[in-house]
Amino acid sequence: MEDTNITVQTGNLTRDPELRRSPGGTAICDIRLAVNGRRKDGRSGEWEDKPNFFAVTCFGAVAESAAEYLEKGRRVLVEGRLDWSEWEAKDGSGKRQAVQIIATRVRYLGGKPGERGESEAEEPQEEPAGVGATGAEEDIPF
Repeated sequence: MEDTNITVQTGNLTRDPELRRSPGGTAICDIRLAVNGRRKDGRSGEWEDKPNFFAVTCFGAVAESAAEYLEKGRRVLVEGRLDWSEWEAKDGSGKRQAVQIIATRVRYLGGKPGERGESEAEEPQEEPAGVGATGAEEDIPF
């Protein structure tokens, strides 16, 4: 049986998207997603929101659409895969680790002021060597 690595998260952006280009010209967009969970406080017994924060990276047409249409506070659904990385800290204090979401689909929930409905962009599952994900045809029905 094949391994499965799929995640779907719905939440709000905590900052504006950051668009950049790879040396080969592929659009890369980083977004930060806050997803609220609920937990019961052990002392008071009251339910409280517990935010979870995720770094999300989009490539190609998905990245360009995210940079153009998203902004801090916007509600989105992100579908993708988890990607683990490890690196040496710049100050020499040891190894660091992080898990991020590589988005293959972003659905913009609600609309910007003056727009109606939802929209989405999706990219194919193939990845070019050294990039992580590809650009895609976009399907944004604005």
